[in-house]
Amino acid sequence: MDFQTSVKTCLTQKYATFAGRASRSEYWWFMLAYIIGALIASLLGWIIYTLYILALIVPATSAGWRRLQDTGRPGWYILIPVGFSLLSMLLSPAPMADPMAPGGMGSMGLLAILGVVQLILAILYIYWLTRPSEPETNTYGPPPQA
Repeated sequence: MDFQTSVKTCLTQKYATFAGRASRSEYWWFMLAYIIGALIASLLGWIIYTLYILALIVPATSAGWRRLQDTGRPGWYILIPVGFSLLSMLLSPAPMADPMAPGGMGSMGLLAILGVVQLILAILYIYWLTRPSEPETNTYGPPPQA
């Protein structure tokens, strides 16, 4: 699957489809487009970036869900790093906040712990998401067309 086809598939045909399987090329081409879009949106401002993330959290999650199922793992596992990411976004202090204010260092410590957990999860999930597809039909359906 090429870049344009995978982006079109994930954004139109399978926007919120959690059933089935996604090939490595479908998932990784879509993630490349997602990251490029996020970088551009972040340059345009915090509000645009937040709207971008909210608009694409469902297709990004569903693509990861299907990709995990393609490797034989339960798709709901993708909710673990997504949940940690959302938790970190909600707990992050305002950019101009004073870290020396009462409670400031405690929240920074919590964010540091969440950051370490996210790093470990990122390494684990990158490993899982880069594994080859199961060549035969598995619990989640037939192999995807590459």
